[in-house]
Amino acid sequence: MPKIKAVKIEINRMKQTSILLIIFTLFTSSIFGQITGRIVESPTEAPLEYATAALYSTSDQSLVTGVITLEDGSFSIDNIGKGNYYLEASFMGYETKTIQSITVIKRSIPVSVGTIALAINSDELDEVLVKAKKSAVINKIDRQVYSASTFQNTQGGSATDIVRNLPSVTINSQGEINVRGDQGFVLLINGKPIQGSPSDFLNQIPANAIERVEMITAPSAKYDPEGKSGLMNIITKKGALNGSFAQINVNAGLPSIENYDNKANTQRYGIDGIYNIKKDKWNISLGASYQRKDISGRREGFVYTIVDGVYTEFPSDGERSFDEENYSGRFTVDFTPNKNNDFSLGFYAGKRDKARTADIIYNNQAYPVGDEDNKIFELTYLNENLRIRRGDFILGSLDYTHLFKNTSTLSGSVLYEFTQLGGPTTNQNLNYPDTENLIQDEYNTNDNPLNGFRTQIDYTLKPFSFGTLETGYQFRTLNNRGDFYYGRRYDYDDDFERVDMFSSDIDLKRNIHSGYVQLTGAKDKWEYAAGLRLEILDRELMLADKAGTTEETLYYNYEKLFPSAQLQYNINESTALKTSYSKRVDRPSAFKLNPFREREHSETLEQGDKNLLPEFTDLVELGITKKLGKSNSLFATAYFKHVENLVNRVNKVYDGPPIDPQDPRFDNVVLDRIYSNVGTGQSLGVEFGANFNLTEKWTNFLGANIYNFKIDGEYDGKIIKGNATQYSFNLNSSYDFTDTATLQFTFNYLSERKTAQGEDSRFYSPNLSFKKSFLENRLVATLQWQNMDMGLLNTNEQRITTSEPNSFFTTTNYVYEVDMVMLNLSYTFRNTKNKSKFIDSEFGKKEF
Repeated sequence: MPKIKAVKIEINRMKQTSILLIIFTLFTSSIFGQITGRIVESPTEAPLEYATAALYSTSDQSLVTGVITLEDGSFSIDNIGKGNYYLEASFMGYETKTIQSITVIKRSIPVSVGTIALAINSDELDEVLVKAKKSAVINKIDRQVYSASTFQNTQGGSATDIVRNLPSVTINSQGEINVRGDQGFVLLINGKPIQGSPSDFLNQIPANAIERVEMITAPSAKYDPEGKSGLMNIITKKGALNGSFAQINVNAGLPSIENYDNKANTQRYGIDGIYNIKKDKWNISLGASYQRKDISGRREGFVYTIVDGVYTEFPSDGERSFDEENYSGRFTVDFTPNKNNDFSLGFYAGKRDKARTADIIYNNQAYPVGDEDNKIFELTYLNENLRIRRGDFILGSLDYTHLFKNTSTLSGSVLYEFTQLGGPTTNQNLNYPDTENLIQDEYNTNDNPLNGFRTQIDYTLKPFSFGTLETGYQFRTLNNRGDFYYGRRYDYDDDFERVDMFSSDIDLKRNIHSGYVQLTGAKDKWEYAAGLRLEILDRELMLADKAGTTEETLYYNYEKLFPSAQLQYNINESTALKTSYSKRVDRPSAFKLNPFREREHSETLEQGDKNLLPEFTDLVELGITKKLGKSNSLFATAYFKHVENLVNRVNKVYDGPPIDPQDPRFDNVVLDRIYSNVGTGQSLGVEFGANFNLTEKWTNFLGANIYNFKIDGEYDGKIIKGNATQYSFNLNSSYDFTDTATLQFTFNYLSERKTAQGEDSRFYSPNLSFKKSFLENRLVATLQWQNMDMGLLNTNEQRITTSEPNSFFTTTNYVYEVDMVMLNLSYTFRNTKNKSKFIDSEFGKKEF
């Protein structure tokens, strides 16, 4: 009851604060005059946030004052006396535009300068890296913005293919996406957060539909604080012209050069399209996508355990491939009755299937430690393991924005999602080579439905002389249930019998109330932002096993403040310094909270921790951006990250009840894979990007990240300590043969990586693509050679090793397909701008 009362008190305080801010705004707007306007990018008319509007006196050309724009590009200069003025609108990397003859007659009468469109300055780029004659990176006070068109090798692929080229991003052999060495980042689509797994979701978005990617490593308080590595914001293509827009993209892959003796041939093909019509007040968008993306591969492993003086080893080798099929449809209607109001209604539905095949041959043997000749048993068998992850989903959203006459903005948003997640996982152990003889046949359902709801309201006050105030409130609720049935049989003619130790029910309910206040402003050469967010979380986790012997409900809650601050000093037109601080949180998913074991495959059990605590992160950054000559430039950001309640995946030898009472040979050949809080972690690193153009036609971009990671903690009574330096770099090199033909080479490299119990080996991938456009750029063909190897390299493979002295050792080399050849064709039926805006999942894909 005290917790509930505290929640009510805090919510009332937030409401009172918002009311006082609104009253203060209405009062001040009645006594101060103002000059208002909006700064956008030309020709897309996309708003330019953090652009500068500087007001000068016409009489002596002296600077009167200046402000920076809000997220929608709007600005307001207050408390202006009578007189004549001119205004300069500017943003780094864009041409400065001057608005002359601004006359203020009375302080009480506002003056509007309308919309000011800034074009990219190809000759005087301050903080813009250039590739293929288009800006690749724009640095803002709180983010770095990357142009998707820079990476032509991604055409026909997904958003994952784009983000793997960014300096702070790495992707390993398992498809896990890390930002600055951590998976804990939040994905946004057009500024809206999704609750889903970023790696799964990025694989769903066609690369052709993406305009740019924003990396916000130290977000402000107006954003949800989840994600210890910050936010990644995917901006889809959009425009602002009346008319229709239609585009279709098709892609297909050539037959595999190396199929690793997999049972089935890979299939790679897809089609996605979009139709958008915009006329005056209406903007209607339709989109559909189908993608089939298979990858062949193998898994080579060796494991041993030592239990009660018995040494058991089980080397393995066999197929590990992926079949992925996704199709979806989207529909959005935008209605803008006037310049002050905007409505948006959207729906998104689809199905997705991802099947992981692991058909592995094991050669098990056991003997007393040091007595290899005295075999306890030998067993050779084939483990046919198929893990299917399905997800059928539908979601809808409604958004509204109102612009007041004094340029204050009120916006609201409601989103609902239902997702039906599910399995199954099948796990068969067969004698080898006589595979007709069944040893075990196991089955896991993994039914996991999810309901999510989010509502949010934001209010941006009209700018004051000291800056712009923003405030808002958000409520999020999640209900994620899991019905996990695990069955086993020993003969194909028998029915499956329930295995209680692997069968369970869970029910996760999570409610979050949050409110924030944010200040942004600029003065002379300084730009600044500071904010504070209050978050109130209540978590309820119900657990029950199928035998009915265990049933409990666990509660966890907190009320916590999340501050943020950003500061930038523009030394001159080519150099800027910036620093920032942000406090973040990583809330554990239902998967990591589920304490009941799941039989992942023959040698691994996987489980979570019902008492898992959120990770809390403090992040400090110091950066510089610098133009070097006419066309070369660089940026560098040093960062320090401290994580409390660090979550790691740790392994140990299984020590529970018999896995299979009828066959004890499997008890000592199984490892427990557990997610747990293990202590604290610290990262100290620097990331940078450099553009260097060797000739007018040859442009290059190098992005890199190097950091030292320390871990200090314990698990299961054992000390866990680590201290390692690791790095990654991404190279992109493009050569323009003509205005319509470009060759591009990319190279992604990830160094060895120390983990809590071992090491992940280096991982790299070279790629080559050739792009040619026809019919006045309406038809674009891209031929890609992905994961170049030619039998000479060790491309697209990674060895993962973990161990514990006198207990276990495991090493696995994952080898995935190389020398993949793809052809992508893109045709635009009418060369107008795309204004499509789609909603996307916030909840379901985190569990997918």
